[in-house]
Amino acid sequence: MKAGSYRPSRIERGVFGTPYLEAASAIGEGTGARRVFILASRTLNRTTPLVEDLRRVLGARHAGTFDEMPAHTPREAVVAAANAARAAGADLLVTLGGGSLTDAAKAVVLCLSNDVRTEAQLDARRTRRGQPLPASIKAPAVRSIAIPTTMSAGEFMAYAGVTNRATGVKETFSHPLAVAAYVILDPAVTLPTPMALWLSTGVRALDHAVEGYLSPQAQPYSQAADLQALRLLPAALRRVHADPTDLDARFDCQMGMWLSTVGSQSGVPKGASHAIGHLLGSWAGVPHGVTSCVMLPSVLRWNLPQNRAQQVQVAAAMGAPDEDAAGFIEQLIRDLGLPSRLREVGVTPDRLDGLSHLCMHDAWIPTNPRHIAGPADVLEILKLAS
Repeated sequence: MKAGSYRPSRIERGVFGTPYLEAASAIGEGTGARRVFILASRTLNRTTPLVEDLRRVLGARHAGTFDEMPAHTPREAVVAAANAARAAGADLLVTLGGGSLTDAAKAVVLCLSNDVRTEAQLDARRTRRGQPLPASIKAPAVRSIAIPTTMSAGEFMAYAGVTNRATGVKETFSHPLAVAAYVILDPAVTLPTPMALWLSTGVRALDHAVEGYLSPQAQPYSQAADLQALRLLPAALRRVHADPTDLDARFDCQMGMWLSTVGSQSGVPKGASHAIGHLLGSWAGVPHGVTSCVMLPSVLRWNLPQNRAQQVQVAAAMGAPDEDAAGFIEQLIRDLGLPSRLREVGVTPDRLDGLSHLCMHDAWIPTNPRHIAGPADVLEILKLAS
C-alpha cells in the first residue's frame, strides 16, 4: 500500500468558457479590489487591443500597467515591477501574457508582503523546492488573476522561477498564497501568440504530465490527471498546427495544460528534463517551452532502464503505436516544426560540461526516476540530446 497525502492548491477558482474581459471584470468586482495593477506582455500591450480592452473594462479601478518583463523573469525586473505596483497602491494584480509574467506576479506579491525593494533584499526570501518554507516569509496579502496566453502553466503553481543574471541560475521564490487566486482560460486571447511559442509551451505542458506521471513521488490522484493530459495534448497540438484559428483545439490544449499541473500543485517533483531545462533557460537563454522540446525525449531514453513499464503506460495514453514514448514525442516535436536537438538552439558541445555542473544545483536532479550521481550523468543525457 502506498502512503501519502494530497495538498490542494490555494487557487480560488479556475474559469473557462467565458471571455476574459467578462471574467476579469466579474472577479475584480467580487474581490472588492479598487487598485488593479496589470502585468502585461509588451507585445500584447503595444500591438494588440487586448490590454487596452482590459484597462477599459477596469475603468477607474485600473491603477497602472507594467510591460517591461523580459523572458525568464530576471530579478531586476521583478523588483522594478514590485516597486511600481507598490507605488500604485495595488490591491490586486492581473497578468496577461506568458509564463515569465505569471512567475513575475508570484514574485511581486512576495516582494510586496515582505517589503522587498532591492535585488539584495531578495536573497533572504529565496526558497527551495521540497524544503520547509522559512518562517520569516510573510504571506502575500495581494493576490492575482492570471490570464495566460501560452501553456507554460506557471499560473497553477505556487513557486516562481526568477533568473539571477549574475550567476545564470534560476532561483525559487514561493508561498502557497503566491499562486494566482483566479485563472481565466480563454482560447481567444491566445490567437496573437506566435505559433512556435504556443506549440513549444504545449510540449512543456506535455513534459509536466510525463515527468509528473513518472515521478517516484507520483500520486494516484495526480497520475489520473496526467493520463488525461497525455490523451488530450498531442492531438490538440496537431490540430492547432494544422489550423491556428481552431479555438476548440486551443481549448483542448488549455485543458490538457491545466490537468498536467495537478501533481505540481501538490508538490510532486519533476525530473531531469525540467531540471536541465531550468538551466538551459537561465544560463543558455533557450525559450521556456523549447527546453522541453530538446530535452524530454533524451531524458526518457536515459531513464528507460529504471521505468520501462511506466513509459509504456505513457506511450499508450498518447496513442503511440509502438510503446516508444520518447520516439513518439520526438516525432511530434518534429511534426510541429520545433527544434528537437541542443545544437538547433545554439548549445554547442563545448558548453555541455559547464552546463552539466550547473544542473547539479537544481532541486529536481535528485528526484529524477533514475539516480543521477553527478555531472557525468547529466553530461551523458546532454550528449544524447545534442
